[in-house]
Amino acid sequence: MRQESTGRTEKELLRVHIRWMIRRDMPEVLQAEQSSFEYAWTEEDFLRCLRQRNCIGMVAESGEKVVGFMIYELHKTKLHILNFAVHPLYRRHGVGTQMVAKLVSKLSSHRRTRITLEVRETNLAAQLFFRGQDFKAVRVLRAYYEDSGEDAFLMHYKLAGDTSEDCDEVVNRIAQYEEN
Repeated sequence: MRQESTGRTEKELLRVHIRWMIRRDMPEVLQAEQSSFEYAWTEEDFLRCLRQRNCIGMVAESGEKVVGFMIYELHKTKLHILNFAVHPLYRRHGVGTQMVAKLVSKLSSHRRTRITLEVRETNLAAQLFFRGQDFKAVRVLRAYYEDSGEDAFLMHYKLAGDTSEDCDEVVNRIAQYEEN
C-alpha cells in the first residue's frame, strides 16, 4: 500500500491476465462467488449458463490464481453481464476495472454498442463501482430477485456515439407463467 497526500492509503494496481474460463477454474470461481454474494450461484448455475451458445465466461488471473470472473451474454446490440465478481482479498486493486475494460474493448460502433447489467438495490459497492466505470442506472426493476424479492437497478454503459434509445425490454416475470 502507498500513502497518498490525502492521508488515505491506496492499494497498488494488480495487473491481471483476462482469459476464457475453463472447467478447472470452477473451484476458484465458486470461492470468489461464495465470498462475494449472500445469494451465490451454485456450480450447476454456472454450468447451465455456460452451456448456452451466447454465454461467455472469463476469469482474471494473477500468477496462477483466479482473482475475479465475469459471465456475460452476447446479444445483437449489447453485452449483458450476468455475474461479475472480484475475490474480496483482491478488491480495490484495479482488477474489476481491467475486467470492465476488457468488455468495453469488445464493443463496436456498428454492432454491439452497450453493456447492461442488473445490480441489487442493497449492493451499494457494486453500484458505486459500475458508476465509476461510466455506467448509468437507467431503471428500477421492482422485485427483480426471486431469492429475496429485492429490487434491482438496471445499469448500462453506452459506447461514445451511441444515439440509440434505451430499448431494453423490462420483462414482467409474473406474466411469463401461464395460468392453468
